[in-house]
Amino acid sequence: MPESNSKRILIIACEVFHREISALAARSPKVVDFVFLPKGLHDLETAKMRARIQEEIDKADSEKYEFVVLAYGLCNNGTLGLAAREAPLVIPRAHDCITLFFGSRSKYREYFDSNPGTYYYTTGWTERGKTDLADNIMSQLGLSSTYNEYVEKYGKDNADYIMKVLGGWRENYKKLTYIKMPVDGLPDYTELSKAEAETHKWQFEVVDGDTAILNALATGDWESDEFVVVRAGETLSGATGDEIFSAGLKDAKR
Repeated sequence: MPESNSKRILIIACEVFHREISALAARSPKVVDFVFLPKGLHDLETAKMRARIQEEIDKADSEKYEFVVLAYGLCNNGTLGLAAREAPLVIPRAHDCITLFFGSRSKYREYFDSNPGTYYYTTGWTERGKTDLADNIMSQLGLSSTYNEYVEKYGKDNADYIMKVLGGWRENYKKLTYIKMPVDGLPDYTELSKAEAETHKWQFEVVDGDTAILNALATGDWESDEFVVVRAGETLSGATGDEIFSAGLKDAKR
């Protein structure tokens, strides 16, 4: 039964987690509210991404929410500098969202090190991403202008050269891995992912995901070292190695 007499948790999440974290929150002993932000937020400049997330943090009513939780990782430094206001801020120690789908930093690191050049699909990345993988990757790299736009900016010869160089992104990937999350009722995009891999002549693999981090975010169980808690008045900072994040007082004022 939900803890109806306690304050709520507000989860600010990238929409790629929509299905999984919503299902987990439905079984949480806490009352959980959500703000889902578009995946395209990653395509903005770092400062703009940070400002958009901070805007939602600042809206949180400390009389209503015990914690503000971020279903994000470092995400190209887009979360560094976020400030906790009256309510503490919680974020998993993760470089990117794939860590959250693997369930721990160590599991993702082990797979990452053993499978270089891998692109990842999940339910959310399939449903919320662009349908064309090339466009999706180029957008993530901030290189999503069209050929005609490059011609207009730089001239035809330069545009031809740019497009030739940008086409080399395929050489950085050799494999597509579909992370299948253990959440009842999720659509299965295995075959779609396999077809995408075949299109690019990549290896394909399905691996089992783990909901440990997402479930902890939804239930308030963040006592492990997989999370950092930023107290009211502190700011989220970077840390070396696997720590990824730390918390301090610098620039924590509105």
